[in-house]
Amino acid sequence: MKGLLVRWLMLTVAIMAAAYLLPGIQVSGVFSAFFAAAILGILNALLRPLLLLLTLPLNILTLGLFTFVINALMLMMVSGVISGFHIAGFWSAIFGSLVIGIVSWLLTSMINDQGKMEVITLQQKRGRWE
Repeated sequence: MKGLLVRWLMLTVAIMAAAYLLPGIQVSGVFSAFFAAAILGILNALLRPLLLLLTLPLNILTLGLFTFVINALMLMMVSGVISGFHIAGFWSAIFGSLVIGIVSWLLTSMINDQGKMEVITLQQKRGRWE
């Protein structure tokens, strides 16, 4: 449960980073980003797999690039639900989904399932790193 809360906070930070970096995304405050992350997480868990399955032929034809369109549509749906979270247009949603995806991936790659930081220690033994 702690890991879920940490990932939720990481997604909130990613949304705030997208709002800071892109002029087409506006967040009125931390609480709006927090609730937007909650709605985005729920949509990604429930609706995104169904959309990916339904658009599988198109996704195969575009070599997976249509996934960015699906992510942008999810972001625009969240923008319609949360009043303090606004996306100016489709291209802002595309670039916002890219920024949110990259920042979220970078932040959550350092967190394990229990919500703790993982540290990998490498030692050199007999010329090899282990």
